Amino acid sequence: MTTTTWHSCASAPVRRHGGRALLLAACLAWTGLAAAAPPRLSPATGPDEAGMVDVQALAPDIVVEMRYAGHDNFTGAPVPGYEANRCYLLRPAAEAVARVQARLREQGLGLVVYDCYRPAHAVRHFVAWAHGPDDPAQKARWYPNIAKPALLDGYIAETSGHSRGATVDLTLAECRDGACAPLDMGTPFDFFDTLANTDDPRPSPGQRANRERLRAAMAAEGLRNYPMEWWHFTLDPEPDPDTAYDFPVR
Repeated sequence: MTTTTWHSCASAPVRRHGGRALLLAACLAWTGLAAAAPPRLSPATGPDEAGMVDVQALAPDIVVEMRYAGHDNFTGAPVPGYEANRCYLLRPAAEAVARVQARLREQGLGLVVYDCYRPAHAVRHFVAWAHGPDDPAQKARWYPNIAKPALLDGYIAETSGHSRGATVDLTLAECRDGACAPLDMGTPFDFFDTLANTDDPRPSPGQRANRERLRAAMAAEGLRNYPMEWWHFTLDPEPDPDTAYDFPVR
């Protein structure tokens, strides 16, 4: 779901390449948690001022399914700040994603995007939601093995890399006759569990192969996976890692 601050490397137990300590070190190096200062909040009031573009303007056949614009997400409701089903990214990141789509198209595959730029006030809404009462149905679907208050200790924080405009959550799909069906990745998007770690050994060989195919396709265009979430990628290097944005997705 995020990078540096949605899932904290420090509090997430993982099983990968010899144990938790090694992945913790990798996560710290990836996110820059040890030294990074909070980004400044840009006064931009829309994507043009921020230098962002709609990904579908560059690759119209990318499927955009912005989960936080509707009810199909862990909060069970539309999230403030998401007023349209549109994926905005800073231009270099959007162009990289469009190049991935072009390569996949030749293989009968494509991308399904779940989240892109995220307004800062949407992130604050997630924190408020985590402090609220639990919903057993949402818990069973999105975080069955974690108590809701514990989500604030490593899963939900006050800032998100998505707000910087170079991070995207997505999956790989098989596309035929104009319709795309997401491949089986072993967990849903936004499943709060170590099973969603990209290299977790528990998914089936086919599910692990799908994760690796997605990771390789994204890496070929400079989009680096966050090891805690198979769906999460950030352009490396980020175009503007010191700036976050708060205009609504319209």
